[in-house]
Amino acid sequence: MSNVHTTKGIIIRTVKYGETSLVVSAFTELFGLQQYMVNGVRTAKRSTGISAAQLQVGNILEMVVYQNERNALQRIKECKQAAHCHALHADVTKNAVMLFMVELLQKCLKEPDPHPELFYFIEDVFRGLDSGTAYQTANLPLFFVLHLSHFFGFRMMDNYSPENNILDLHEGQFVAACPIHQMVVPHPQSECISMFLRVMQLDELDQIRLNRQMRNELLDACLLFYGLHINPFGSMKSLPVIRMVLEQ
Repeated sequence: MSNVHTTKGIIIRTVKYGETSLVVSAFTELFGLQQYMVNGVRTAKRSTGISAAQLQVGNILEMVVYQNERNALQRIKECKQAAHCHALHADVTKNAVMLFMVELLQKCLKEPDPHPELFYFIEDVFRGLDSGTAYQTANLPLFFVLHLSHFFGFRMMDNYSPENNILDLHEGQFVAACPIHQMVVPHPQSECISMFLRVMQLDELDQIRLNRQMRNELLDACLLFYGLHINPFGSMKSLPVIRMVLEQ
């Protein structure tokens, strides 16, 4: 039997189903990753009060849902915007960054396990992206990649020092000598990663000024780090897009 619950959810994927319906993947505050069947939402004569616009990827919703652990697909009774993040969809650069973060989440989120701390982290980052400055927006992909890994058990250790100034990607820590495997980030790029690891508030990202080449090199290294821990990881389809739009 289904129970009715109220939970916040972040839309991370929508797939068309039939002529008028959608299957929606949402990362929820109470239940973690869940799949919802939403019937009749892609028609002018909707049978529910839910619109396709509400179910756009990246939207943060207040949802009333039917939850039955025996079902692979759950149902949404009603929903409304929990946060009006207009820039995430209207601003080309912010939209590209949001889609990059969503794609990374799609690769990392596998099981429907509750993880409220992760939900609050994602919610804060999405809200910060919507209202952030140009430099915050440009630096958010690196911040997100480096801090998201903590929730999946493979965060880089922030032990950088003038002596330990080589980042060993295989071990996820800074070391004094280059290891045999050569999967490393040298100085000064390693120091930049350490700076991102120490950022606790999004407005601190304004203080980190990187050129486009450095930002790209660091992001490549961080995604290589993910590839060592998530199998299969594959390539990021959104990566070329943010390389193009992040020119600050």
